[in-house]
Amino acid sequence: MTIDEALQQLKEKGYKITHKREEILEFLKEQNRYTSVKEVIDHLKADYPGLSFETIYRNLALFAELGILEETELEGEKRFQLSCGTDHHHHHLICLSCGKTRTIQNCPMISVPEIADFDITGHKFEVYGYCEACR
Repeated sequence: MTIDEALQQLKEKGYKITHKREEILEFLKEQNRYTSVKEVIDHLKADYPGLSFETIYRNLALFAELGILEETELEGEKRFQLSCGTDHHHHHLICLSCGKTRTIQNCPMISVPEIADFDITGHKFEVYGYCEACR
């Protein structure tokens, strides 16, 4: 997803486009990996003294709810990255050290048999390990 697409999505849903929101999205685009709330705050605090964890977290959670960001949990901490922006179903390999991702095209749910007394409404499949640069 591009920054312009993300901002357009915010606008279409009736949310204000602020300089701070643009900077958050630009920072995540530059990172190109799962990034923590603390990393976002550390990047923005020089321009926005007094910026709170709650403010950044609320914005990141909103972006995730709108499909602008993808979120995961690494080492007990929520992390966010700009959505892949692809329309096809896929999953990720995630580096535990740097947070970079690679796409997995095949979905393991294909091999899960239907369960008579259970309606599956969604799933999440992530594989964790170390990328070539972090080994």
